[in-house]
Amino acid sequence: MKTEQFTFSTLEYKRPDFQEFAAFAEKTKERIESAGSYAEVKEALLSFDGKKKDFSTDVTIASIRHTLDTRDKFYEGENEYIEETFPTIMPCLLAVDEALMNSPFRADFEKEYGRQYLAQKELEKKAFCEANIPLMQREAKLASEYEKMMATAEISFDGKVLNLFGVQKYFEHEDREVRKGAVRAYSDFYHKNEQRLEEIWEELLSIRNEMGRNLGYEDYIPVGYMKQGRTDYGQKEVESFREQVRTVIVPICERLYEAQAKRLGVEKLAFYDEKRIFPDGNAVPAGDDDFMVREAAKMYHEMSPETGEFIDFMIQHELMDLKNKPGKAATGYMTDLQRYQAPFVFSCFNQTIGDMGVLTHELGHAFAGFMAMRSQPLSDYYSESTDIAEIHSMSMEQFAYPYAERFFGDGAEKFLFAHLQEAVTFVPFGVAVDEFQHICYANPGLTPKERTLAWKKLEEKYMPWRTYEPDDFFDRGGWWYHKIHIFLYPFYYINYTLTTMGAMEFKKKEREDHESAWKDYLNLCKCGGSMSYLETLRYAGVSNPFEEGSVEKAISVAKDELMGSRYMREA
Repeated sequence: MKTEQFTFSTLEYKRPDFQEFAAFAEKTKERIESAGSYAEVKEALLSFDGKKKDFSTDVTIASIRHTLDTRDKFYEGENEYIEETFPTIMPCLLAVDEALMNSPFRADFEKEYGRQYLAQKELEKKAFCEANIPLMQREAKLASEYEKMMATAEISFDGKVLNLFGVQKYFEHEDREVRKGAVRAYSDFYHKNEQRLEEIWEELLSIRNEMGRNLGYEDYIPVGYMKQGRTDYGQKEVESFREQVRTVIVPICERLYEAQAKRLGVEKLAFYDEKRIFPDGNAVPAGDDDFMVREAAKMYHEMSPETGEFIDFMIQHELMDLKNKPGKAATGYMTDLQRYQAPFVFSCFNQTIGDMGVLTHELGHAFAGFMAMRSQPLSDYYSESTDIAEIHSMSMEQFAYPYAERFFGDGAEKFLFAHLQEAVTFVPFGVAVDEFQHICYANPGLTPKERTLAWKKLEEKYMPWRTYEPDDFFDRGGWWYHKIHIFLYPFYYINYTLTTMGAMEFKKKEREDHESAWKDYLNLCKCGGSMSYLETLRYAGVSNPFEEGSVEKAISVAKDELMGSRYMREA
């Protein structure tokens, strides 16, 4: 493992050698099949794991640099080459897993490394067939086209040419007409591109459903669940969770938005009012982008020795790119450079409270990766299942609450209320995104306009307070087009809502006993992906969100804190 001095900007990029990696995989398969002892199997797998880390790092460098500037032709080409070629070597990689599954020493491996490794490999095997290789290649091209369309968006507003992140700052403006105009400009971008967005989504649905049929399913939904690594729950459990959200959280959100309308002095809260939480202005960062990073470094040093070591590592090696720049992909993420045991965080600051979210949410992901890469023996365990991952990030947001004044000065109280309100009011939107995807994949015969109408109905179900301008693109159901996860990461989005419940439990734990809560959180981060979803929840002392009553229990502290706030009493 290479952890010597380096900075991301100066890392040498080497095009991944797919043929060499495939040949190494073939050799590993043969070594496992001919092994006469568990020691030989283990040595072969650890050697392959090392090779896989190097290969993964080369792929990730190209991906990061492509998203840093989607206009860069070299890395655009490298990204296209990787996405085109990767599916072709998957049979060789899966053959290694197959050899281990069939090995007489499988039980020895599971005894040392646990069952989750092969449970995940079983899912990967079930979710792949060679007939899907050309479909995966086409899927990647369409996803890249959507991502580039979002990254290169240019919106003329307020005498400026803004990208999608830049214009959203105006959603919080003190002048209601400015907010309204900013949302209209944002909406107009999607309306102008509606036809191509419809075509991309139509083809993605068709491709993915064909993938599902090639694997023996009616549609893509079971494959989407497998690709999310879900080994111990399915659609039935997710449906029950969505219903709990509808009955428990939606009424709370209605009360919050009713109070917000009174605070703002408007008869009916419009969509363009939702981000303006307070009449005298939302909390804003007390300094520029560099100030925020400096304060984050101080916070993480005070939070714990582990987070102090982590933030120094991130800054020293230039593993955060946070400033908004032309051509940057319109997204935020954390990924890892396994060769260097290094997380990497990407985002686009826009001088709103969302910047604090980046410094806690994405860095929460990064801290978990930092700890897992130093605690787990296999690279497959460096990353936890996607439904666990968001607990790391959202809980870190809660652990950062005591430091709010550092970042927002006199606006700290506003920040804390607005952040918690956003955490709660987000959940109905999150489950709507999930149900929308289920509707689209299960009903491929729907026309584009029928799908958009389906989204409109989901807004009425989960966000009954929401009103747009009459005849606006968003008013007829166009808001879903902005959510990049729908296009790029099928069935991921429910994870944000499931893990909000876990984060709210950590909020409760932290309030009752900080040391105990932090210990549980560290354990959660260190265990990485070595256990299944429900096993990990039990290990970290977190409730199963699918059980009846779990949502009400998890949200109770946040509900009491919000409803007891002076901002609710004064409304």
